[in-house]
Amino acid sequence: MLLAAVMMAAVLIRLRERAADRLHGAQDRAPIVEPAGVPATPVALLIPNDADNSLAESQRNMPLPQDEGARARVLLESLLETFHDPKSTHPLGGAASSKSVPPKTHPPDLDAVFLIPVPQAAGQRSAGTMAVVNFSAAFAQSHPSGIEPETLTLLAVIGTLHANLPGITQVRFLVDGRQQETLAGHADLTRTYLAAETVPAGGQ
Repeated sequence: MLLAAVMMAAVLIRLRERAADRLHGAQDRAPIVEPAGVPATPVALLIPNDADNSLAESQRNMPLPQDEGARARVLLESLLETFHDPKSTHPLGGAASSKSVPPKTHPPDLDAVFLIPVPQAAGQRSAGTMAVVNFSAAFAQSHPSGIEPETLTLLAVIGTLHANLPGITQVRFLVDGRQQETLAGHADLTRTYLAAETVPAGGQ
């Protein structure tokens, strides 16, 4: 537990430093781009549906970086981008807002994704990896408030990470480099989520 606390503290310090860099114009917020010639990889995005509070698996093909942390970020950027689609089943900021913002001209939804090893218990072979997902302040501020839409967003993120990177067993959430009590007033961001507890594709 002490090791986990130290590792989380180190992540928080690094995120605060990156936030300070952004204020001074030192951080490049451009999306990660994989060099040309990388073959597309089949991936699964878990897309939320507000109509029935379900998650539906959407198969895609996209080039992914070799580094797992960068790969996780690309996957989540692709997932969160679907929330801005005018036909989104889980619109960010409401349907009217999503229609008024052209694709990929909105503020970034994600500041960073960090992967850190989960401390192993005695005799345990591998405890997997924890993903620390740092949402941008703009994403949290524009997210619809309510336990159902907020929970669907978290489950979609956790499920997408675990479906494509099964070594990720735990997920923590930050907003703008800081621990926040909720995403938009309801869904708990103070706890560690276990990937195995997420709703399976199809929302069953």
